[in-house]
Amino acid sequence: MIPKDKVEELILRHDKLEKELSSGDIDKKNFASKSKEYSNLGSIISFARDYMKFDSEKKDLDQIIKDKKSENDILDMAKKDLEELDTKKKEYENKLKLFLLPKDEDDDKNAIVEIRAGTGGLEASLFCADLFKMYEKVCSKKKWKLEIISISKSEAGGFKEVIFSVSGDDIYSYLKYESGVHRVQRIPETETQGRVHTSAATVAVLPEAEEVDLDIRDADLRIDVFRAGGPGGQSVNTTDSAVRITHIPSGVVVSQQDEKSQHKNKAKALKILRSRVYEAEKLKKDQERSSNRRNQIGTGDRSERIRTYNFPQGRVTDHRINLTLYNLSEILEGKINDLIEPLIAEEETKKLAGVKYD
Repeated sequence: MIPKDKVEELILRHDKLEKELSSGDIDKKNFASKSKEYSNLGSIISFARDYMKFDSEKKDLDQIIKDKKSENDILDMAKKDLEELDTKKKEYENKLKLFLLPKDEDDDKNAIVEIRAGTGGLEASLFCADLFKMYEKVCSKKKWKLEIISISKSEAGGFKEVIFSVSGDDIYSYLKYESGVHRVQRIPETETQGRVHTSAATVAVLPEAEEVDLDIRDADLRIDVFRAGGPGGQSVNTTDSAVRITHIPSGVVVSQQDEKSQHKNKAKALKILRSRVYEAEKLKKDQERSSNRRNQIGTGDRSERIRTYNFPQGRVTDHRINLTLYNLSEILEGKINDLIEPLIAEEETKKLAGVKYD
């Protein structure tokens, strides 16, 4: 059972914020954060208020049941109401427990997503492009902003690597479940004997670090500029516009040459570097963090995978929760909620199992 004082704190905090926000007498600097907190509390406040009434309602029903003068139909109705009340109380208690659980401080952040072709040659690079298109459609459906940071193309329209940022509401809390090795099984167009080939691509989802999250000193950076090169060694720029930034303490290196402007390449490289260093430092503090970048992307080998996309069967299997769906075409169109929501539910179940109240 959840201590009542914790539920009362939620109600009091909600009412206080409501009063502050409606009065208009609030610091502009705090308005956005308090509005968001009020909105979050709004999603649970009705359950909190009802939860506080359950004990008195149960007491009333118990009295009816114990009263020997109660008529049979009233007695039966009271027993039924009591059973429904107990069920509802457990449901509300779980909702409140989840709300009260410590939140991942990165869940509200935007994300940097890195997709790389793994084992499988050309077919792996084509699958890398397919995954990028899938996430493009996810962002479009959710009205999220996707911005390509860097892209390395291969033959036949495939990608060796693509890095992009996604911004909007609660991005990382949703996309973090995409981190890992994605495996594809399909018949390549060049396959003459109809054999199914297996390839892989790796996805790493990093919380986008802001300057306030991480203090990177200029003295800790080594910045090299060089002339950008295109396919086959040809020059794509006659000036030294490409940038390579090394974070000396961690050894993290990021290169960027997509833009013609050295200034823009430096800004993009810093954006990626800040997120990678931020993630690395968090990992030192919490080795159990599931978004460990090395664990996320693995080696790109076919045997390592979180999810398999089987084209001949139209099947998608998420190996983390043994979930199999036969709607591959819909998923590739960006409808990945059927995959993400069960993963969120599984994580919530595990968290609830570990909650103990005295």
